[in-house]
Amino acid sequence: MDAWPLRHLVLRTPRLELRPDDDAGLLELVDVALAGVHDPDEMPFNVAWTDRLPEDGGRSMLQHFWGVRARFEVEDWAICFLVRHEGRVIGVQEVNAQKFGALREVTTGSWLGKEFHGNGFGTEMRVAALQFAFDHLGARIARSAAWQGNHASNRVSAKLGYVHDGTMAAAPRGERLEHVRLRLDEPDFVRPDWNVEVAGLAECVHLITS
Repeated sequence: MDAWPLRHLVLRTPRLELRPDDDAGLLELVDVALAGVHDPDEMPFNVAWTDRLPEDGGRSMLQHFWGVRARFEVEDWAICFLVRHEGRVIGVQEVNAQKFGALREVTTGSWLGKEFHGNGFGTEMRVAALQFAFDHLGARIARSAAWQGNHASNRVSAKLGYVHDGTMAAAPRGERLEHVRLRLDEPDFVRPDWNVEVAGLAECVHLITS
């Protein structure tokens, strides 16, 4: 039996390849983050982790991903897919769920290095995650959230069929921000004219859908 069968999982889209994080890839991801993820005057995340990057060179970021991997359980899991374009890490796409076997719901989150914004990669990697969840895992609902001022993320969500599902407050830098909760039911998913290619799922599906 393979001790970590998730290492065989891979999603492929017309331009991107998504694989669960590994240490070599995470070091590449740290370099992407250090080069910039968002405008310094804004904070699109619930936790202001990008503010700590200059202090520790990305150590806390690595520890976060290691912690997510270490806490993986059948009834409470997260897969942090490293997103590559032409072999180069450009960002991360997360898919997570609790009690997936009963609830059939996932939550997604993602970010791209700032230099890769504006190329449609964010949409493509989110579609890959949604097709993986709906078509290969049997999810019925996908949830997400975005700061109200994150117009790019909200446009992607609207384009894919998400609807608003209330708001929630966060204060990543000590000031209140409103985040929009988003919900996508599988029948409402606005699909592109391509399908994600999934390999290596048979080896690890028992860790995800049980």
